[in-house]
Amino acid sequence: MDFLIFGKYDPKEVVIKDPGLARYINLEARLVLHTHGRHAKKHLGKINVNVVERLINNLMRTEKYTGKKMSAYNVVKKAFEIIERKTKQNPLQVLVDAIQNAAPREEVTRLKMAGIAVPKAVDVSPSRRLDIALRNIALGAVNSSFKNVKSIEECLADEIIKAARNDVSSYAVSKKEEVERVAASAR
Repeated sequence: MDFLIFGKYDPKEVVIKDPGLARYINLEARLVLHTHGRHAKKHLGKINVNVVERLINNLMRTEKYTGKKMSAYNVVKKAFEIIERKTKQNPLQVLVDAIQNAAPREEVTRLKMAGIAVPKAVDVSPSRRLDIALRNIALGAVNSSFKNVKSIEECLADEIIKAARNDVSSYAVSKKEEVERVAASAR
């Protein structure tokens, strides 16, 4: 028996275009998206956690939803319904496209040379790219819902849709552009 994510969305339809992220984006459907941190102490254990659950976990790291997994779960579920209604596409595909567009390829690290710190551009590992993209999508949704009449579900759906379209008004895409611009100047 094949499971669907949220009982509606088929992960087998999703196409991942970025070969670097393909191994790290887990779309394996489970009955419930709640692993109870089973993979926390394993090396690269995050690879075994579904990408939708990772989005839920990143949403839980924000102010209002700290530690409230069911509230964050319901927010993501409603946001997926809004995405499906607005785009007429599988929301999982839209989320994967958003992650691919919001994941930075280069960032800056600081090297100490003769007592001074010198910025140096470095490539970002695929695992970190995925982490940064998910974190920025969640942060962008929470920041845009603050002091706004729109609900967090609508803000999350808008953030994911904008990031999937590579729209610069998306928080996640603008952060990626900013990080890559700084890295280009540090080359």
